[in-house]
Amino acid sequence: MSTGTETGMDLLRFATAGSVDDGKSTLIGRLLLDSKAIFEDQLESVEKTSKDKGFDYTDLALLTDGLRSEREQGITIDVAYRYFATPRRKFIIADTPGHVQYTRNMVTGASTADLGLVLVDARQGMTEQSRRHAVILSMLRVPHLVLAVNKMDLVGFSEERFREIEAEFTAFARKLDVPDLTVIPISALRGDNVVSRSENMDWYEGSSLLHHLEHVYIGSDREMRDVRFPVQYVVRPKSDEFHDYRGYAGQVAGGVMKPGDEVIVLPSGMTSTIEAIDAFDKQLDEAYPPMSVTVRLADDVDVSRGDMIARVNNQPEQTQDLDAMICWMSPGALKPRAKLLVKHTTRTVKALVKEIDYRLDVNTLHRDQEAEEIGLNELGRVRMRVQQPLMVDLYEQNRITGSFILIDPASGVTVGAGMVRG
Repeated sequence: MSTGTETGMDLLRFATAGSVDDGKSTLIGRLLLDSKAIFEDQLESVEKTSKDKGFDYTDLALLTDGLRSEREQGITIDVAYRYFATPRRKFIIADTPGHVQYTRNMVTGASTADLGLVLVDARQGMTEQSRRHAVILSMLRVPHLVLAVNKMDLVGFSEERFREIEAEFTAFARKLDVPDLTVIPISALRGDNVVSRSENMDWYEGSSLLHHLEHVYIGSDREMRDVRFPVQYVVRPKSDEFHDYRGYAGQVAGGVMKPGDEVIVLPSGMTSTIEAIDAFDKQLDEAYPPMSVTVRLADDVDVSRGDMIARVNNQPEQTQDLDAMICWMSPGALKPRAKLLVKHTTRTVKALVKEIDYRLDVNTLHRDQEAEEIGLNELGRVRMRVQQPLMVDLYEQNRITGSFILIDPASGVTVGAGMVRG
């Protein structure tokens, strides 16, 4: 069973996070260069620019710092997605900014990631930002975490310095819910331990960063037990050839669906059997996350956008009360009695914020239970009431059916992201 694309090649999504000058852009540039994911004219342009600046090396950060504001300020202010592939796996990199004022961007980039890559400068070691990145990745239930200790060449490739940082970060990670942590010493500028093992660090017995990215096992990370199929679109072709065709299109959010399975349509409670599963011009024997398919049912039941197809004996919770962690993304603070829209999978409903339980300090993990509002880029736990029932799971069980976005009903702008808690 593939975990990625229709071609059978695995797809790994990973989010990078690091403080300013930790070398994140250089690392991504190195991965793109050494995996031959850039064109010769791009490389020539970067080499020329580096030479014009008086550098005696190729400034690989120029490959990724493409925004004018980045070049002027030296900081990355948005989420940039990069693509590259090796013979073993395809990759999508969410390059997220490290500044505290861009926490919302990091949440966006990490929300769909299979792996989180946190960079620290070997000279600086753990910083407040490093801890915040680890907390956010843990909260978002990113299954795998890599700490890349960069700029090892500037500390003489010291094993002692690496072990200090490794021990400190590992101790901090134990306080969080980090199921899989790998720590790798690298020099992105020189290429040590990025694609190939470094001769300068023969004391390190682990794999290179790219080797780890290629081989980290993500097959068990997807929710394959609980069938969840949010209906996005009802397919009823108008041509005479398909006048009897009625299918329900969407992306599988959990479980494995097969023809013959007995299912229930929520919230109506009507039951039926899967007659067929269609993808483009062929029928499939099964469908699983994250495949986009069209499901046909044996019975003519009423199904519309926003409904969810599940197993009869394994259903999500139907509720109008949401208890959730919120990352607030709007300049105007979130306060009790605020009226918003909640978009959960393919269903959008009106919502009222009942109360704020606490605001979370992601640096210290302190819960401020006296907080009366949640400001821009802050996280907190809230209770909400929605107008119509939603079919939800806990976020820790399913990152798709356990999450939602908050929308300003007046402007239509996304103002927050939420994770359902128990």
